[in-house]
Amino acid sequence: MREISVSGKSRTDLGKKASKELRKEGLIPCNIYGEEKDEKGLPKASAFVAPMSELRKAIYTPHVYVVNLTIDGVARKAILKELQFHPVTDALLHVDFYEINEEKPIVIGIPVKLNGLAQGVRDGGRINLSIRKINVKAPYKAIPEYLDIDVTSLQLGKSIKVGQLSFEGLELVTPAEVIVCSVKATRASRSAAAAEAASK
Repeated sequence: MREISVSGKSRTDLGKKASKELRKEGLIPCNIYGEEKDEKGLPKASAFVAPMSELRKAIYTPHVYVVNLTIDGVARKAILKELQFHPVTDALLHVDFYEINEEKPIVIGIPVKLNGLAQGVRDGGRINLSIRKINVKAPYKAIPEYLDIDVTSLQLGKSIKVGQLSFEGLELVTPAEVIVCSVKATRASRSAAAAEAASK
């Protein structure tokens, strides 16, 4: 997985007014959830702020990043857990991070990359990508930047489901019945098929 660095500072004033002021200064309120648990047994959140200028490269991208956070001089590795955007302006309001380590498996969505020219496309169909990411579970060092899927033998009207795929060292968490991609018939391919049937 790709890595980027983001610096942050702890914050104690967690009110809405304080958050609004921080955003005006180009800082985004964030939480990081680590190994530490609260009294209910849930992961405990540590609040901090980070510059939008540094967060931007991890957020507005198709890639999945390991984020090397430095908060008050302390280094922590994390992945993006949740993003909150303003419903009208689409401005970033808040970021949640999930702390990771080399041993503990994480669940994360990895982009799908289709390789090859499908047989169904050669026969006049159109390939349709149904999901852009597949959720996988593995230690973060075993997780690739994207999942390569060979579609060369995919026929017209056929699809590839998650359950048909396997990748070394990865457990696929997305349900097996979910369709990843398919080749749909087009008007041209239907006309060609009808013409071929009529000529026989």
